[in-house]
Amino acid sequence: MNKENSQHFYSQRQLRVGELVKQNLGELFIRNEAKIPTINSKLITVTEVRMTPDLKTARVYVIPLGGVETKETVKILTEYSHLVRKALSKRLDIKFLPKLTFVEDNSFEYAEKIERLIKKNKEHDKEKKRYN
Repeated sequence: MNKENSQHFYSQRQLRVGELVKQNLGELFIRNEAKIPTINSKLITVTEVRMTPDLKTARVYVIPLGGVETKETVKILTEYSHLVRKALSKRLDIKFLPKLTFVEDNSFEYAEKIERLIKKNKEHDKEKKRYN
């Protein structure tokens, strides 16, 4: 079976640690404990955290409030990930503190795009029924 075509299933451990990291990052951002300059971390939402099988790397999906300047926010978070990791280390008691990789979350944009297509398709069907 081709690796690109197979779905990746996460273990219970990966899911549990990912959720733990997500909750703590959310609280950390709300309380502005990371002390990141040039950004108000209270406006950042952590939507998902995916852990690698060895639990040493976490891919953190984030979106700023309102979805504005997402790329810039991810760039700043990546630049200051050492501060976020340091603040996270004070909250978590796990064997290995994961390396954080910040990624912009496009799932909301994707969902809106799908919704627009469905709405457009319904309108098209109504017009089709009207003329038949």
